[in-house]
Amino acid sequence: MQTSNNIKGALMALLAFGLYSAHDVVVKTLGGSFTTFQIIFFSVLLSFPLVMLMLMRDTTRGTLIPQHPWWTALRTGSAVVTGLCIFYAFATLPMAQVYAIIFAMPLIITVLSVPILGETVGMHRWGAVIVGLIGVIVVLRPGQSDLELGHLAALVGACTGSLVSIIVRKIGQDERSAVLLLYPMMANFVVMACALPFVYVPLELHELGLLGLMAALAFAGGLCSILAYKAGDAAIVAPMQYSQMLWAAFYGSFFFGETVDRVTWIGAGIIIASGIYIVLRESFGGRSTAHPVLQNRSRAETGTTPRVRLLGRLVGRVAQESD
Repeated sequence: MQTSNNIKGALMALLAFGLYSAHDVVVKTLGGSFTTFQIIFFSVLLSFPLVMLMLMRDTTRGTLIPQHPWWTALRTGSAVVTGLCIFYAFATLPMAQVYAIIFAMPLIITVLSVPILGETVGMHRWGAVIVGLIGVIVVLRPGQSDLELGHLAALVGACTGSLVSIIVRKIGQDERSAVLLLYPMMANFVVMACALPFVYVPLELHELGLLGLMAALAFAGGLCSILAYKAGDAAIVAPMQYSQMLWAAFYGSFFFGETVDRVTWIGAGIIIASGIYIVLRESFGGRSTAHPVLQNRSRAETGTTPRVRLLGRLVGRVAQESD
């Protein structure tokens, strides 16, 4: 029975990351005509109705004042930076390169778990981190290829996205889901709205439709991720995120005429192997107590759509109230 559940979970996760990758195709398409500020502004704006429908059913008592204001502020600022960096990276770099760099997040989360969560990291996981960082260097090829601002943006986005994830692990049990969900979205809305008068380009109807599609794809991907983790073990479901390299190869070739060279595949393979090893180490061995990578069920949080874990909380609460 558990085997069939794991297969179901893995298939749902593959679907989820296929939807997420389709979302990134839309980001890249719009990035050719609009600035990142404008894309994020409308992404948040169009995501609000879906989020509000969920929050209206949340009857948890409390206010929107955070229990940990400084951690919440750091998480919120990091989510805004993550969104700007990753959306910009997708707009300017081949999709496969962006994914390969973002796949370094489990390595960075492992490093950050030591000072922030007090996690004990053994030699095996430190070794995996070092090997994974070598994979990042292979992908970037410093000195052999021109490093663009998009590469730096992807690296910064991976770091700030990892910081967001770790902070959620630290304060998530104390804060209301509404606080964790709304603060990054509101911050994005305000920051992008301030920049919008300087960068706004009028939208045509089909472009507005693409923005709506982007919000819907992210929300649908999140729901599929929730179903995946409900059905299967996290150790089986979590590595499915690396299927995005295959989606990147397909979508990049089909929509943008991109090709993934051998060096990028090699570097991505090293990073993926390191990430999977860390997941397995947290699952079946080692001295990990917090399991920061295994519990990270979302892609890099950009503050434009609900984080999977928070969305899961709300969905679960609504389901319980409906019983």
